[in-house]
Amino acid sequence: MISRLFKDIIVRLAIFTAPFLLLATVFSPAQAENRFMISAANPHAAQAGHDILARGGSAVDAAIATQMVLTLVEPQSSGIGGGAFMLHFDGGSKTLTTFDGRETAPAQVDESYFLKDDGTPYKFYEAVVGGRAVGVPGVLAMLEQAHQKYGKRPWAELFEAAIALSEQGFAVSPRLFYLLDTDKHLRTKAVAAAYFYDADGSPHPVGHMLKNPALAASFRAIAKDGAKAFYTGAIARDIVAAAQSDPDNPGLISLPDLAAYRAKERPPVCIEYRITSVCGMGPPTSGGITSLQILKILEKWDLSAAKPGSLDAVSLISKASALAFADRGKYLADSDFVPVPTEGLLNGGYLAARAALIEDTAASLPYKAGQPAGRDGALSDDNALELPSTSHFSIVDGDGNAVSMTTSVENVFGSRLMAGGFILNNQLTDFSFRPHGEDGPVANRIEPGKRPRSSMSPTMAFNGDGSLRLVVGSPGGSRIIGYVTKTVIGVLDWGLTVQAAINLPHHINRNGTLDLEAGTPIEALQPALEKQGFKVTARTLNSGLHAIEVTGDGLRGGADPRREGIVLGN
Repeated sequence: MISRLFKDIIVRLAIFTAPFLLLATVFSPAQAENRFMISAANPHAAQAGHDILARGGSAVDAAIATQMVLTLVEPQSSGIGGGAFMLHFDGGSKTLTTFDGRETAPAQVDESYFLKDDGTPYKFYEAVVGGRAVGVPGVLAMLEQAHQKYGKRPWAELFEAAIALSEQGFAVSPRLFYLLDTDKHLRTKAVAAAYFYDADGSPHPVGHMLKNPALAASFRAIAKDGAKAFYTGAIARDIVAAAQSDPDNPGLISLPDLAAYRAKERPPVCIEYRITSVCGMGPPTSGGITSLQILKILEKWDLSAAKPGSLDAVSLISKASALAFADRGKYLADSDFVPVPTEGLLNGGYLAARAALIEDTAASLPYKAGQPAGRDGALSDDNALELPSTSHFSIVDGDGNAVSMTTSVENVFGSRLMAGGFILNNQLTDFSFRPHGEDGPVANRIEPGKRPRSSMSPTMAFNGDGSLRLVVGSPGGSRIIGYVTKTVIGVLDWGLTVQAAINLPHHINRNGTLDLEAGTPIEALQPALEKQGFKVTARTLNSGLHAIEVTGDGLRGGADPRREGIVLGN
């Protein structure tokens, strides 16, 4: 099995370095006849989750095992030093719940945290690298909370694969090597440099067996004593020391901040889209509301009559996306701190009025935010910058329960600081650096204990009888919203298999430049789109979509050929 998995990684190197091959069919050995399935961004992580499912474990059990292995093998994207959002579907009761494991700001921050002495904001990487950007990690508290409610296997068992792999070592993959080689900041942090690089500063080569005994020790402690071993005691002290003692950019995270952290169970956000219900995660992520707005705006048009990747389809979806992103920039933030007009933003009448702007020749990009019911009118637009990293996995267990979980340390390798063998996040830079604008305060300004706005978009779709239809999500910064929405449209409107929908070329408009995925057929649309008034750029759009479709014949999985992920099932 292991040799097959590493062969798959090598095959994907060609895909990763040759964008024009992105439409190739991904290796996906597990398809419709399966009883359970996982699609995840790394073969080791997928295998760990699959093995738990094969033992009768629940989707949540498999999610925990998967996340622990991702902490080791995909440290650039996610880990126990970061945060996550989870959708959980109970196949027996047909109920959906969501879990919020987003990081929180330390108690000692104030609104000027990302402003220099002269009142100007930090540049992005001035704030990212080092302790200043480290928020209180939430993923472990969230997973423990979900396990207490939906777990079947013993907590400690779910750490076994990650402990063994940390001690025995794993082969550096082509993607990890590429990111280590090109990152300009990781070498500047002593602990990370000693772990990821040779003495001469060269990254460990592809195939190098990378061991992490420090992480194995952290996992053993957490497996034995639960999440409290992370939020108090030696691991917590290591986190605080790493962030506060950073010589270049110290942070404010403290032991009381860690001890006080709580994950939260929240209601999902849902819409009826044609004959299907689509549900996502509500604030503090913007992903659910924004992607649902895009879909509901598009409901006026028969997308099935437009060919995927056609000029009409790209233009229409881009305008709907721009309208939704205009609202996102003004209204979406942590609803525990600011009044988010969720019902108003998803109201059918409001979105029909927004859709009418697409046909209004006087309305041009960038669009202005609308005026949904329940809004706070004295708000300025956000200027937070989210760069693409993150990871996503989708799971369906043998009892029909499902998990869609997006997990992140934010930027590639987060803050570049390590503690206890894992990367610490830089999620505080997801707050707006400027707390106020011309129209008033920014909803997504930093405040003590507040959770920064995210774009993570774990998503599920359901048939009319409440049965599960689709489990999907992606990494990719604020472009996550476009990646996920495109895939949902591919399955629900165009009748594509989930793999074919993932493979479709990307296009995303965040109320400004229209990004087209370079090296794909869609790039040829640039001149025609520019004639329509769009500002267009062709660029690499490196998503990491992982999805499972429930069909009448069983489960069908998809894994993004732009990364190293696979689908496994039985």
